[in-house]
Amino acid sequence: MCRKRIFLSLFLIGTLHICSAQYQNANNNFWNQIQFGGGISLGLNNGGFNTSVSPSAIYRFNEKFAAGTALNFNYAKYQDAKRIAYGASILSLYNPFPFLQLSAELEQLRVNNSFDNLLVRIEENYWSPALFLGVGYTQQNFTVGIRYDVLYDENKSIYFNAWMPFVRVYF
Repeated sequence: MCRKRIFLSLFLIGTLHICSAQYQNANNNFWNQIQFGGGISLGLNNGGFNTSVSPSAIYRFNEKFAAGTALNFNYAKYQDAKRIAYGASILSLYNPFPFLQLSAELEQLRVNNSFDNLLVRIEENYWSPALFLGVGYTQQNFTVGIRYDVLYDENKSIYFNAWMPFVRVYF
């Protein structure tokens, strides 16, 4: 848990440092660099599925790098278990080439888990972190790709698998 906090702190400090350095650039108007949009993802498994909706806003530092924040809502159903999660994330996007997007997203979700069996209903609520590293094909403001959760825990994650396809659109 300590390593997660250290990593999150360093990530936030680095992002804030980049943001402040870019903000001081007098040639860019801050509000002209903001883009709104978000992403959707879908995970399928034998007998279950997971879907995610994430509206977000990013600041485009230049044509190669952007960073921002997102709100997240997830729903998963597998046999008799149902999970609903909500939370927020910070993300960074890097385009080394116009057609390729690399991404990193640190997500924190509050998971509400319920399981019905014949005798009793079990409910559990907990926080679940995720750190997604992704790669996608980009065409202007549209990206389709796949991401991997390096913090994946099959017992606590709302996602069925560490790998998840995604679609992102920004305007």
